[in-house]
Amino acid sequence: MDRAFERTKILTNHLLLQSSDPPSSLSSNACLNYSAPEDSENYAFDVKEMRNLIDGHHVEERDWLFGLMMGSELFNPKVRGGKVFVSADYRQSMEQQREKTIKRIEYLQGKGVFEGWLTEKEEEMVLKICASLEVLSIFDHSIMVKVGVHFYLWGGAIKYLGTKHHHDKWLRATENFTVKGCFAMTELGHGSNVRGIETVTTYDSNTGEFVINTPCESAQKYWIGGAANHSTHAVVFSQLHINGTDQGVHAFVVQIRDADGNICPNVRIADCGHKIGLNGVDNGRIWFDNVRVPRENLLNAVANVSPDGQYISPIKNPDQRFAASMAPLTGGRLNVSVNAVYQSKVGLAIAIRYALTRRAFSLNRNEPEVLLLDYPSHQRRLFPLVAKTYAMSFAANYLKMLYRSRTPELIKTMHVVSSSFKATFSWNNMQILQVCREACGGQGLKTENRVGHLKGEFDVQSTFEGDNTILMQQVSKALFAEYIAVRKRNKGFKALGLGHMNKPRPVIPSELTSTTLRCSEFQMDALCLRERDLLNRFVADVSECRAKGASSEQAFIMCYQLGEDLSRSFSERAIFQTFLEAEATLSAGSLKDVLGTLRSLYALTCTEEGSYLRYGYLSVDNGGSVRREITKLCSELRPHALSLVTSFGIPDAFLSPLAFDWIDANSWSSVEA
Repeated sequence: MDRAFERTKILTNHLLLQSSDPPSSLSSNACLNYSAPEDSENYAFDVKEMRNLIDGHHVEERDWLFGLMMGSELFNPKVRGGKVFVSADYRQSMEQQREKTIKRIEYLQGKGVFEGWLTEKEEEMVLKICASLEVLSIFDHSIMVKVGVHFYLWGGAIKYLGTKHHHDKWLRATENFTVKGCFAMTELGHGSNVRGIETVTTYDSNTGEFVINTPCESAQKYWIGGAANHSTHAVVFSQLHINGTDQGVHAFVVQIRDADGNICPNVRIADCGHKIGLNGVDNGRIWFDNVRVPRENLLNAVANVSPDGQYISPIKNPDQRFAASMAPLTGGRLNVSVNAVYQSKVGLAIAIRYALTRRAFSLNRNEPEVLLLDYPSHQRRLFPLVAKTYAMSFAANYLKMLYRSRTPELIKTMHVVSSSFKATFSWNNMQILQVCREACGGQGLKTENRVGHLKGEFDVQSTFEGDNTILMQQVSKALFAEYIAVRKRNKGFKALGLGHMNKPRPVIPSELTSTTLRCSEFQMDALCLRERDLLNRFVADVSECRAKGASSEQAFIMCYQLGEDLSRSFSERAIFQTFLEAEATLSAGSLKDVLGTLRSLYALTCTEEGSYLRYGYLSVDNGGSVRREITKLCSELRPHALSLVTSFGIPDAFLSPLAFDWIDANSWSSVEA
């Protein structure tokens, strides 16, 4: 009631001010002036140290690449509000955006940005590649996707599905862009269900060639990044039929254009057309009409075909063979995951800087209007998202380290964690960008202010590199399988971070105090309690459905809601674990104190989520205590607002005019210029 009364008072005063006599002239009315937040906000901790912690690696290389882009006219520098900003010009036509994207890539290639990406030792390059793609995505999603498809998907397929002769022939040519590659897996009729793709390849033992065909319209390759204009080669995924037997999905290298850009014989290519975002990427559709490729063009790390047409594979189990063929997708999911985090940083940096300079309504007559970020409601909108973004930053760094050190024994863990984080991060990113857009008011609609436009650019992340809902179903199935396997072995849980299942069931106190709510042990207990209970429920419900005659797939489908809640609980617990580990690396001091507040805010934001009340983990009274504590934490973070987003390390030129002198950026002089 107090907050409602306060709000009514503000609005009443505002209306009284509006009803007073108008000024005799415009010149006598006091105008708003922009005041940079740096003039009034203090840094209570070292923002460089915080940036090193959340970026995690290659900070100098990131800044070098930022500088490289700021120093070239290709990156569209414009002066607004007395500052220079660089951004892709989204007012250009689709064709212009595509050509500008490829020119920017060629410029970066000439500056040595991509040197060693495929030919140097992976453990030495993977983090550098991630850092570079993160920086590129901050400038423009199209350039990051175009580079990512070329290196991670096409290049990754050659590297992980091919063998030495493929590496010798294609990797360096890919690295220097002599060859421009694309990844032809998705079809009009099949996306997530890769096993169901309809492209068919047979083997002609008389000529030693594979023959690739698109047998029907639903088999056309669809959404293939790079195919419409620039790619010269494609890794084509197809059903392989040998001697009348379907051996499943395999990958082939197919040339689709010659060196002059002409489409190759028996290949047809069409444009996917204009999109809600990513128009700098030339997505295309491909049909194959008896396209012949040499036997050597089968990427044969998983399976081979002898010259006389015999199918050979060291992996006898077709399910395991298929899983091995999907290896390149892990790198793609990694790429999507970490770049979603950086778009959240861009949106929050803009929204919070604007909220530190934009005012609305006065508390009392003749007093200055109040900064947006001084309203508790505005803090409540934005600070939980800042905490969520810090949490995702630490989890993204963990995912990158896991990818760099992956071994055959870690393939399952990598798949589950990357699937979980890709879905969670990209969903979170869309939520964060939407809230930031609204927090910027009408200014959030302007393309040059970036936040609103980023929603269209990054919406695709929810469905490419795996539909998020499908990925989360895979996570719940993996947790189910691990549970059953542990029970059969009659040993404790160890994999997938489920070791907490071996401990006694956590108990949430009947009354939650502020001290308890801020305790990291309680926070972890609350997240583990939800995960273990949902896993037990999921196993029980699926098992009951199967006992009643349902197949395994039918049972999983029938229990989809519980499986989705379980997958989200797994993801949030795993993310929180990385937050704790990052916090543990710090010595006592202001940086650790602020990080502890962020950690508590992230944990309680997860705890406030509806499943805690829905499944009875929290009483209504305890739910209220969590809610009130979140409001307190937001208030405590208010003095650190500027330093928290400055720590993201994004140069001013890569934000937007709204984050700085938005009055001057919209002045008449800017129109005349």
